[in-house]
Amino acid sequence: MGKLGEPRISLVVESYLPASTAGRHGKVHVRPVAGQGFGTDIQVRCNRKIVRNHRVGTRFRIWAMLTDHLDGTQYLSSHHDWDYVVIGEAPISN
Repeated sequence: MGKLGEPRISLVVESYLPASTAGRHGKVHVRPVAGQGFGTDIQVRCNRKIVRNHRVGTRFRIWAMLTDHLDGTQYLSSHHDWDYVVIGEAPISN
């Protein structure tokens, strides 16, 4: 799951609609909120209930670990069984 020696960290993430989904799965994605030591462009793999059960733009607190793909691209990974907390439900847009 995580890189060897990487700690599990608590961070705030938000769901969003990326400009392009090329090479990605699904329409809605998750990214870290700015100011936590990770760029907002790093991918987050997490419980899919986050994108299925909540409006786009909702913020969550999750536990995740820094890991990487075989090509060396880093991403944050939160096991699908790990709990998450909704900390800011996105408003309903008109």
